Amino acid sequence: MASIEERVEMLIKPVVEKIGYDLYDVEYAKEAKNYFLRIFIDKPEGIDLEDCEKVNDAINDLLDEANYIKESYFLEVSSPGIERVLRKDKHIEQNLGEEVRIKLFKKDSNGKKEYQGILRQLKEETIIVELDVETIEIERKNIAQIRTIYHW
Repeated sequence: MASIEERVEMLIKPVVEKIGYDLYDVEYAKEAKNYFLRIFIDKPEGIDLEDCEKVNDAINDLLDEANYIKESYFLEVSSPGIERVLRKDKHIEQNLGEEVRIKLFKKDSNGKKEYQGILRQLKEETIIVELDVETIEIERKNIAQIRTIYHW
């Protein structure tokens, strides 16, 4: 059975795309005692508050009717931001050659829990990252988060 995130994505993606946006990601999370359904949208020229309102209005009733989420939750629609979390294969593929910060669940065999480097390759079970002095392969199951880095 598909997760709530996958079901919501399949439900709202056609609507979001029809009104002119890319559905970047869907995240369902419990934080403290509250549940949040976060919808991340994008378009080439960027996202503003009106874009978020437009998508919120377009999907709100659809989500209520589908009733995938039994708990009370907060719906948030926003941009993925300038420093984006790369959760899906398509996100990683779109950012090959870009600088990223990788956080691991626990220290690896090198005693490190975080790396920063150039994202070079996506494999089925690993990613390859070019560091200053070497290129390393990191097991995907050990990755807590990958985020792009924007230099201000």
